[in-house]
Amino acid sequence: MNLKEKLSKFVNGWVQATKEQFTEHPIANLFRQDLKNEIEQLVKQDFDLFEIKASVGAGNWANVPWLSILNPKITTTTQDGIYPVYLFNADGSGFYLSLNQGTTIPTKNLGKKRSEKRAEDIKRVLLSQFPRLKTWGVQEIDLKAETSLGKSYEKPNISAKFYSSDRLPESDELITDLKELLEIYKDIEKFKFEHLLDEEDFNQSKSKELFTIQGVSLSKPFLLLAGISGTGKTRFVRKQAEMSAQVDETYCLTSVRPDWHEPSDLLGYISRLNGPAEYITTDILDFIAKAWRCMIDSDLRVEVKDNLGLGKRLVVTGERDALEKVLPYWLCLDEMNLAPVEQYFADYLSVLETRKWDWSGDSFTYSSDALLKPTTIEAIADKQKLRKALGFDNSENKNYDELWDLICQCGLGIPFNLLVAGTVNMDETTHGFSRKVIDRALSFDFGEFFPNNFDEFADFGIQTSWIKRLSYPIWSHASKTDLANTCDAEGLKTIAFLKAVNGVLKNSPFELAFRALNELLLAVASSQPQDDLTLKAVWDDFMMCKVLPRIEGDEDKLAADSSENVLHKLQQVLAQQLAGIWEDERPDLYREKQSSVDENLGKNTDRKVMVECRSKKKLTWMNERLVGGFTSFWP
Repeated sequence: MNLKEKLSKFVNGWVQATKEQFTEHPIANLFRQDLKNEIEQLVKQDFDLFEIKASVGAGNWANVPWLSILNPKITTTTQDGIYPVYLFNADGSGFYLSLNQGTTIPTKNLGKKRSEKRAEDIKRVLLSQFPRLKTWGVQEIDLKAETSLGKSYEKPNISAKFYSSDRLPESDELITDLKELLEIYKDIEKFKFEHLLDEEDFNQSKSKELFTIQGVSLSKPFLLLAGISGTGKTRFVRKQAEMSAQVDETYCLTSVRPDWHEPSDLLGYISRLNGPAEYITTDILDFIAKAWRCMIDSDLRVEVKDNLGLGKRLVVTGERDALEKVLPYWLCLDEMNLAPVEQYFADYLSVLETRKWDWSGDSFTYSSDALLKPTTIEAIADKQKLRKALGFDNSENKNYDELWDLICQCGLGIPFNLLVAGTVNMDETTHGFSRKVIDRALSFDFGEFFPNNFDEFADFGIQTSWIKRLSYPIWSHASKTDLANTCDAEGLKTIAFLKAVNGVLKNSPFELAFRALNELLLAVASSQPQDDLTLKAVWDDFMMCKVLPRIEGDEDKLAADSSENVLHKLQQVLAQQLAGIWEDERPDLYREKQSSVDENLGKNTDRKVMVECRSKKKLTWMNERLVGGFTSFWP
């Protein structure tokens, strides 16, 4: 089929297709494969670096399908920037080839009103600066959309051509129109947009760009932030939530009480004090439900699947682009070890290991076992009261009927966008951590990763570096596909590194298992290192976050069956494995230099912060403590 035939088959089959099963539908496959490949081949003839993205929906049919063409010098996401896009009418009457604007990220950063004004200003200026746009197409479009998302593509349109489904031009004309728009699009990359913002908008846009675009995907959604009191651990978690520009929505602070000894203190419990059984919720459970609502409000779909005969699971399905709309939700457990974590956090720790991501191309499924189990919900007399308490009652044109029915069947699991951060102080008033807790967390020595630099104290000193935005993991089990774009595409270097480390820990209480290898490979996949220096920085941080926190004891325990203690042997092995950063500096993966607000806004300037090898410094410190008879990782 030529281009006209593929487009004709899609637009004329679209309406009927939306009434049928979404999964593996031939119309969806035609769009995402045949039509996308056809457009990609045409674009790559003249513009090899341009990227093609296409969507007919995430787990269910979209109201307005789209196929976009992105110039990386302007934008790499459909959520922001300017790009040509094919937009298909919801009623199948035809489609537009449009030069359009992404508005999701500007709306988050600037608010709806300012974002709309900015889009109007960009449209006005581009039509003035590039007269070909005004004559090339029309400035107003009507997609016959029924959803707010579908309608949101209409106003940002700059210039577009409409093709009726019953009068499609020949392929030659379609190709000519596309190439004309691509030539204009290429010219637009030289245009500067900053002057379209007033000073307040400009400063907001600049700060949000530093925080939101330069994000770091974590390998685990559970963090322990350890350090001396007053270093800003709790403030750090709040600052991360503030980076989404919706802190009231995405942040929950809970002070752990010393009398917490069971999961009900965290997740709630059934009460029969007033007669019929009712569920008493907690702020934490309410916050988990809020994170679930964010996922469902972001064009993702939920369904029920059988977990290999082990019971039903609630499964979230969607496409990679949809994740850009799903904000991280930060739960801060302040002074987490004032109570024994293994007791009150037991249920969460167990369910944490059941999270499962599966990727197929750009589509994913996610599931986890239930924290709030279906048998518990079934035992409650008034389920509607619980539904309202958790915020799943319908409001503001949002319908959660289907979701609530599925929760009653499968229970409420861990949402993938939830990040739990526990602040930790080690003194006579607190509890230590078992290996179960440490193995399931990323342990950050806060003072090492985020130095307590008085010269950069907020609002007084000159801040020379930013803490990068941290986000939720998008993998649970490492695969070669996830490593394909790294400097360790086969994972062989990383596996060899962990073998060398585990050779030292063999036959000791600190020996590593398969979970450690999986999480190290996930750390590499999350950081996407492009050179050996950055790869070794990932290994160095893994030693700090996952290996060294396991090691504690006196000289007899650390020596095991050898005359030389584990710490000394690790120093010898790491000096070889981390050659290049052991004696020299390495890039910091969690901070970056602040760039000034100037004409380089938006450009990829080098903002690396260089630091000493962290594990070398920590091993030296732990060895010095051992002289006193006992050592541990914790400050």
